[in-house]
Amino acid sequence: MKKFKKIFLAALVVACLSCLFCQPAFAISESEVQAQVDAVGKETVSGNVLIWFLCAIAFLKVSQKIDSFMASLGVNVGHTGSSMLTEAMIATKGLGGIRNFSRQHFSGGGSRNSTNVNANGGNGGAGFGGGFMSGGLAGVVSRNIANGAAKAATTPPDAKPSSGMGAVTPGGVGGIGGKIYSSSVSKGGSFANNVISSIATGNIGANGSITGDRASEALSSYMGYSALEEGAKNIPTFSNVEIGGGRITGTETSEEHPEGISFGMYHTAQYASPDGAHTTVHAADGSAWYKQYAVDAVDKSPYMAPDGSIAYNESIVKKLPPTPRRKDRI
Repeated sequence: MKKFKKIFLAALVVACLSCLFCQPAFAISESEVQAQVDAVGKETVSGNVLIWFLCAIAFLKVSQKIDSFMASLGVNVGHTGSSMLTEAMIATKGLGGIRNFSRQHFSGGGSRNSTNVNANGGNGGAGFGGGFMSGGLAGVVSRNIANGAAKAATTPPDAKPSSGMGAVTPGGVGGIGGKIYSSSVSKGGSFANNVISSIATGNIGANGSITGDRASEALSSYMGYSALEEGAKNIPTFSNVEIGGGRITGTETSEEHPEGISFGMYHTAQYASPDGAHTTVHAADGSAWYKQYAVDAVDKSPYMAPDGSIAYNESIVKKLPPTPRRKDRI
């Protein structure tokens, strides 16, 4: 009974500490977390999360001891724990998660929308899953993979390693997400196309842009060409491509334009209908884009005439029509 009293006292202390210091942790939403941050400050909320975690571990240990005591009295109880080594590993993982949570949500240097990807395009905290806690562990892993894929897509192939947390290592950009993206984009997979879509229709300042050889490969996948069977005909190739901000530009080489021709594509949900001849094409994700090719235009080059006047050399060149206006600026 003396042992039982000690256990009961410890459980009572843990319960009191939980009531005094802990925040509600079940079914918590991102808006509630942000409201608490605004009310009491970053450091207080971060500390409360850590206290809650430690109290939860202590409560589980006390419950395990009570279960063992009840079992010794012949009362059947559920198994609530395992070896101390296993529990130590779980605790370490949990503390690592809390540390990352604090850095992402309570540190002053980061933005929660800076690398999140939204499969439907646009901006905001939705990304590949919204808030940190939404979707549970599966949601956290999914967003981490998607963010890695986005980093792999927007990092130039010739990027040099940099110091710090964001260092770029050869062949390792984006981690697991980057490897999944590379495999998917070569086959025109839906995972890669969702990542490309989020960057293509997103804000360049927040999501970045895809350029270089990565952009050419990404556009072939996004327009559905990479998913075609081997031997398919009339498949264009792309170069000098840039994808981002609701616009895609580059040079297309095809049977119709064997010497290459400049083109511009504009997301119909973000841009007004362009002036001049254009078509509407659909990407692999079903999104609609206005597409224009370069047209003949007069190029004037000034020069000084023998009589001292200014004259012009005129020539016919191919130029893209003016970029249409964005709907949010009309």
